[in-house]
Amino acid sequence: MKKIPLSASGPVMKDYTCSVTPTWCEGCGNYGIWTALKTALVELKLQPHQVLLCYDVGCHGNMSDKMLGYRIHGLHGRVIPLAAGAKLANPRLPVIAVGGDGASFSEGVGHLVHAIRSNYPITLLMHNNANYGLTTGQASALTKKGERMNSSPNGIPEETLNSMDFVFSLKPTFVARAFSGNVPQMVQIMKAAILHRGFAYVDILQACPSYNHFATQEWLEEHCYSVQDGKKKYDTSDFDLARKTAVDTGKKIATGILYQGKDVPDFIERLQPRKNVKTTPVEEVAITDISRWMERFI
Repeated sequence: MKKIPLSASGPVMKDYTCSVTPTWCEGCGNYGIWTALKTALVELKLQPHQVLLCYDVGCHGNMSDKMLGYRIHGLHGRVIPLAAGAKLANPRLPVIAVGGDGASFSEGVGHLVHAIRSNYPITLLMHNNANYGLTTGQASALTKKGERMNSSPNGIPEETLNSMDFVFSLKPTFVARAFSGNVPQMVQIMKAAILHRGFAYVDILQACPSYNHFATQEWLEEHCYSVQDGKKKYDTSDFDLARKTAVDTGKKIATGILYQGKDVPDFIERLQPRKNVKTTPVEEVAITDISRWMERFI
């Protein structure tokens, strides 16, 4: 479990509230995710200056100016290396990366692979609306095969990428799936993800009322269920069970914390040069006078 700085007094929701009015489409799942993220940070007693929020490009990325705190709006598909670099520089800082299905499984899929492989101690909140909403409904790698999208009027010819099977093939240490219409569940998942020892992957199924007409809010409400609500206690440490449960979406879609391996060292813990080093890289940076080296160019 990550060691995170806790505020003695604790923040309240208004500490994360800014004057910028959200402009997402009516019924967009971003509203629920936005609320859940602020709530999770408040319940973890993290003040806005005690956490870094890194945003990719997309409708979800526009959340960067709709809440207070340390926020960086990065390049498309590059939020994971941005977040990983920040974490490596200051391991004491909780870092949350926010990306979409397009950025995470197309432009940035290579970064996702190595984030899981390296077990970077960051959290990825993957907004999964199965399309590029910001660019008006282009198909992503997670769009259902055969669907007609704005840039594919004849239907998607490619096979849909099985994102959960892909993620599990990389031996992750934390995998969860949530539904944007279930805020209380998202809060609990986000809190667990932020506290997780290594890389925490959170797939958030969300409605896109403007462009995704095959997985609507109503459809998701009907098909999603929580593995934590079953009569039999769900074992989050059973990797094979988690993978089987995650990919079985034929009739119902499992949500909740699907898998968590708590005993795997994260990337920073495995760095031999950092063994027994008490300071962080940002604390080791000093102002250096380089004028004597610059003289040769003058």
